[in-house]
Amino acid sequence: MSDVIVNKVAQSGIVTFNLETLFPKEEVVAFDLKDYLFKGLILREKDFRMAMKEQDWSVFAGKRVAVFCSTDAIIPVWAYMLVATRLQAHATDVVQGDERTLLTLWYRDAIAKLDAEAYRDKRVVVKGCGALPVPPSAYAEISRLLMPVVKSLMYGEPCSTVPIYKPKMQRKRS
Repeated sequence: MSDVIVNKVAQSGIVTFNLETLFPKEEVVAFDLKDYLFKGLILREKDFRMAMKEQDWSVFAGKRVAVFCSTDAIIPVWAYMLVATRLQAHATDVVQGDERTLLTLWYRDAIAKLDAEAYRDKRVVVKGCGALPVPPSAYAEISRLLMPVVKSLMYGEPCSTVPIYKPKMQRKRS
């Protein structure tokens, strides 16, 4: 009788892909236009332009900024353009939308840059339940990228996975 403990997960050949490794290194922050609206509802051009001129944009240095309006106000498109031009010299990235939108776009771009061939014929598990707010769209995007090349695609942890995709075996013709 042997007391040797065998790590079957390590021997399984499963490759773990953790989407959190793609998470932006820079801080993701919001710039809410509601703070610049008259009575919280109306964007007055003269007041808005003055507020944008007086804003300390240096606080956004090196950050990824999501520009949006959290109130149900009609915001003219030029307002987003004006904020983007002010942020350009400071922020790493500027997106019109909330933080979730920013992360969705970030992940789409980051995943598009991956080499799917590195996962050809591998059993891949996409790690879930992490500490960072990885958007669900990133899981869909990584699935779309890996599906044509992997032997199997799973979600979870190597010791406890949910099967997502496995190519159908070719039937032999007689």
